[in-house]
Amino acid sequence: MTEKDVSIEELSTIHPLPSFFHAMVCFAGVLLLISFGLFVWQASLHALIFLALIWVSLQARGLGYSFVAIRRMMDEGITRALPAIYIFLLIGMVIASFMQSGTIASLLYYGLDWLNPSIFLAIGLVLCSLMSVATGTSWGTVGTIGVVLIGIGDAMGIPLPLVAGMIISGATFGDKLSPISDTTNLAAMSAGTNLYRHIGSMLYTSLPTFIIVLIVFFVWGMQYGENSLSRNHINEIRGALAGAYQLDLWVTLLPLLLMFGLSVQRHAAEVSMACSILLAMLIAVVYQGKDGVDVINALWLNSPGTTGVESIDALLGRGGMYSMAWTLLLSIMALALGGIMHHAGFLRVLLMQLITRIRRVSALIATTIVAGFFGNMAMGEAYISIILNCQLFKGAYQEKKLDQAVLSRSVEEGSTLTTGLIPWTTAGTFYAVTLGVPTLDYAMYALLNVLNPFVSIVMAILGVGLLQRVR
Repeated sequence: MTEKDVSIEELSTIHPLPSFFHAMVCFAGVLLLISFGLFVWQASLHALIFLALIWVSLQARGLGYSFVAIRRMMDEGITRALPAIYIFLLIGMVIASFMQSGTIASLLYYGLDWLNPSIFLAIGLVLCSLMSVATGTSWGTVGTIGVVLIGIGDAMGIPLPLVAGMIISGATFGDKLSPISDTTNLAAMSAGTNLYRHIGSMLYTSLPTFIIVLIVFFVWGMQYGENSLSRNHINEIRGALAGAYQLDLWVTLLPLLLMFGLSVQRHAAEVSMACSILLAMLIAVVYQGKDGVDVINALWLNSPGTTGVESIDALLGRGGMYSMAWTLLLSIMALALGGIMHHAGFLRVLLMQLITRIRRVSALIATTIVAGFFGNMAMGEAYISIILNCQLFKGAYQEKKLDQAVLSRSVEEGSTLTTGLIPWTTAGTFYAVTLGVPTLDYAMYALLNVLNPFVSIVMAILGVGLLQRVR
């Protein structure tokens, strides 16, 4: 039997699996290359991922895989994440069309008047959480209300990494608990548990973490209570927005409400976004009086706003498919890298060695979470990490007589929560480009993403939330 005669999943059956030492060398080489390149050389992340791709390809070649087989692994890694790539392109157009229709400008106009700096972070966290629960997408939340909050936070003088961390914390919390979220459904399905039992299991750890994070953001926000904009400055910005856009909320919010409504009705994210883009374009032409060709071109590359306020004009000029190019190219390369790591067996060997050494339930949950984090680092995408870890850890959870909802919860806490904290994952690159804040700058402020895994491990040590398997 040759490589051409088997499916991509069966390739590893005709070649030897790497040894544990070989897998460690391969994985350590990738981490060292990227970390050393970023922090010491300050090299381009795209170039570093390319060099890591060559390194991993050589390791796979050492196991006997042909170039054609290695390319098949790369192709499969990219193919599995095609839905995320489609979302990349659509989010770029959503942002641009919402800028053109005046949706973002309207939210800025009224938000500057309503929000006080002292409660801005806490209120923003709640708003992002509610938006993400309703729409089932953290990316959609970051690309819409997140962009608005970044603009308001910047005008209020609040550090942008802190604002970005708040936005991502809320967006991820909501996405994690939404019954229409793709990762939530994927984790439940992969672990073999009921969707709502999975969500109920996550509440044991996510809700206490959210309360802690909300309190911290409220306390932090109090430090900026004196940053209130002068009434003259607020009036200047609002006047500039009113001079450039028609700002009737009943009209300008229609694209956002349409996307919200379609998401609640469980239409695919692609459908919800595409419909909201078309409606926003219509509003931009008919209501805002913009040239139709300019609106169409903005879907490719948006142009700066015309309010006369430099920071606001830069914000209103965001969006378009071209703005996603940096993110998209990096993601494709990282996904190709992950495809080789997965299908050549490097990651599987590392995880299986860890699983065989586990004795306690708390250690099992901690290992699952850590495996999700390293899976994201290796494969650049949470989807594959969720599927792989559910497959590998399912037997261990059954042996400990734990409900599969505990497995799905732990996998999400390791995969879904941490993917946005890694610069080369699809989520990490998307958040950085959309919010205009580098991943490593906002990571320490994405408190829910950082704290939730630790809360889960502590609760496991204390024996809290360890649901027993239902026979």
